[in-house]
Amino acid sequence: MLAQVPSTDRITNPALGNNIQNLTGANFFGQFVPMLINLALIIAAVIFLFVLIWGAISWMTSGGDKSQVESARGKVVSAIAGLVLLFSAWAIINLIEGFFGTNILTLDILNLAIQ
Repeated sequence: MLAQVPSTDRITNPALGNNIQNLTGANFFGQFVPMLINLALIIAAVIFLFVLIWGAISWMTSGGDKSQVESARGKVVSAIAGLVLLFSAWAIINLIEGFFGTNILTLDILNLAIQ
């Protein structure tokens, strides 16, 4: 016996969850773009952590070799600078949005508003 599948005229993606499946058009992009930005921030933080640990391990295992220490120090400094730059951009955007009372990340083209 085959299992009966409920008849619907829509294909849903269980990975997206219930809050996005029923959206169409501009509403979908209005929720998708901020989720994409949050995902990018999370990925950047994970990359920062990976590069920082990699640099720290390289530094500890350099054995006092000046070129290896400088290379490891460069990795650590680059990771920290990247994280500071990332969160500075986020803080500046939030500061400008709060000061002017607007949403910078909203893309408004005719009837399509992407937030």
